[in-house]
Amino acid sequence: MSRFFIFVAMIDYVLVGSGLATISFAKELIEKDKSFVVIADESQQSSKVAGALFNPVILKRFTPVWKASEQLSAMLSTFRFYEEYFQDTFIESIPVLRKFASIEEQNLWFEATDNKLLSDYLSTKLISNSNPSLNVPHKYGEVLKTGKVDINKLITRFQDFLSGKDCFIKETFDHSELNNMDDGWKYKDLAFKNIVFCEGYGIHQNPFFNYLPLRGTKGELLVIKAPNLKLTEVVKSACFIIPLGDDLYKIGATYHHDTKNNEPSIEAKEELLEKLKGLLLCDFEIVDQLAGVRPTVADRRPLIGKHPKHDNMYILNGLGTRGVMIGPYIAKQLYDFIEDQIALDPVSDIKRFEKRWRKLNA
Repeated sequence: MSRFFIFVAMIDYVLVGSGLATISFAKELIEKDKSFVVIADESQQSSKVAGALFNPVILKRFTPVWKASEQLSAMLSTFRFYEEYFQDTFIESIPVLRKFASIEEQNLWFEATDNKLLSDYLSTKLISNSNPSLNVPHKYGEVLKTGKVDINKLITRFQDFLSGKDCFIKETFDHSELNNMDDGWKYKDLAFKNIVFCEGYGIHQNPFFNYLPLRGTKGELLVIKAPNLKLTEVVKSACFIIPLGDDLYKIGATYHHDTKNNEPSIEAKEELLEKLKGLLLCDFEIVDQLAGVRPTVADRRPLIGKHPKHDNMYILNGLGTRGVMIGPYIAKQLYDFIEDQIALDPVSDIKRFEKRWRKLNA
């Protein structure tokens, strides 16, 4: 029987948080037969309310996502692993269509297809709109190798699975209860070798890593019911429309840097409805509104690495607006760094902010 399923005196890892970062890192631990416990209070909602699309192209400017090929490969490896592990389906391939606002945008699309970093992801065949419920006077460009992940179902399956193995503790992590030992850490009754903080925007309550410039971006989505829309692709215009099935669609998203809470707002609702007016021609009703704070970083790169002072203390954070893609990629990097001493990519390594830590702890 795998050591993951049995009690051990010294646990290999404690993971703090229960979102995409935790799930991504846990895949590496399960594969390598490492014991671990997850501690989370589910106060951070960004993973649960995300659109959960994977798309290797920044559609506003027709530019490639950072490390797009590597991210897609790691993402598919992780979520296919969980599909086999839980005998369930989490990944769905779905086309993403970019609505062109003008002929000039169509020409920019064709210019982008000549970029060798984008040629695998942008179709050179434009698509005419045939849906009477959508206002698309020009054509669409199709992004290839796209889809979505049912992250809510995966989080639920993951937490239920851990709970059944007594490996999930639902509580707010009390950082004052964390004590260093010669060979690792102790937290209340738990003894373990390594701790990885995957707290998302909750990092601001973490006295060990709150020096990092994780600013957070509040995002909100609407869920609408539109029986006449009959859409089977994701459409991206001023907002995106993601089919959920049963005539339900996610509409998003907003980006606000000033507000840092998980409460839906009237302002975001009105903003999304205004954007939707220019695209949707059929009747619909709003059935839900979702909000969460994305863990975004000033330099738009993730936060992974070892604490400047404490051994066996790590962070996996800063997944930003594309957590489904970037989470698995950086999780494997962090695991390889911890277990095999493989150097981290300097653009992701929190060492780039070590001067901030030294200044605060001078």
